[in-house]
Amino acid sequence: MTARDVLLQIAQVLTTLLLAPLLQGVILQFQERVQRSQGPGIFQPYRDLRKLFHKQIVVPETASWLYWAAPIIAFTTTLTVPILIPVLTNFPLPLSNMGDILGGGLILTLGSFMITLAGLDTRSAYGGIGSSRSVMVTILAEPTLILVFVGITLLAKSMLPFVVNHLLVAQPWIYWGPTHLFLVAAFFVLILVETDRLPIHSSTHIEVYMIEEARILEYSGPMLAILRWASMMKQFILYTIFCNVLLFPWALSVRGTAIGVAGSIGSLAIKFLLVACVVVLVETIQSRLRFYRYQEPLAASFMLAILAIVGTQLS
Repeated sequence: MTARDVLLQIAQVLTTLLLAPLLQGVILQFQERVQRSQGPGIFQPYRDLRKLFHKQIVVPETASWLYWAAPIIAFTTTLTVPILIPVLTNFPLPLSNMGDILGGGLILTLGSFMITLAGLDTRSAYGGIGSSRSVMVTILAEPTLILVFVGITLLAKSMLPFVVNHLLVAQPWIYWGPTHLFLVAAFFVLILVETDRLPIHSSTHIEVYMIEEARILEYSGPMLAILRWASMMKQFILYTIFCNVLLFPWALSVRGTAIGVAGSIGSLAIKFLLVACVVVLVETIQSRLRFYRYQEPLAASFMLAILAIVGTQLS
């Protein structure tokens, strides 16, 4: 392990840590523009985090150690995944071999699982509602995620994201093949689900719909800031996997030079802008479904993943 490799791995983690709120701000600003509103600006998430870090922590009397552990574990897990995936370079760094795509998914799931436990730990009615609904959605989303990973494994004969990246760059006929396109479509639906953009009002404070907000409703101050930051980093990581591994596997640093890393950050911004535009458009134009119909986009993603696996066996 050279000093350059250490710096590159630190740069990948810092890129995720520092630019995740900016991605959230860009998405929110796109939403406001599409709805013909002014919006608070793309840097509003940074201002929100700063405000929360300066507020006081109010702890429920019924909370146990899970209440304190969940934000720390969720934040730590999201800091671990950027080590395993191609954020800035198209070659694996020394610690990238600690896990594959499935390992990264399991790490992110651990953070979400701890937040679910914390929502139940406070014995709040809202926390229980949010946690139960989150588990209900996860039960349908996780099998699809596993099928997507199986499809990637059958396509590239590997679950290492760097191998998938190199395969799609080197062999365009595989990139434009039906198997890869089905995987892209299935993973796109999963991004909508995992970033709380289902066709229901799940991000509001309306009791009938809310999911994520209900799980963390008992948090305040710096603890709430850590949870919000971890959620933004999870979104950044999912966008990175989708763009740098599946959709746009190009424009990553080949040698790890300073110019190459700067170019990778610029290309990453362009990729994210394109995907964010599509996400906002899809979220805006689709009809808001009743809550019990949340399984419809997940069923579509499941079928796309199955078609991708079938495609690998026919090719």
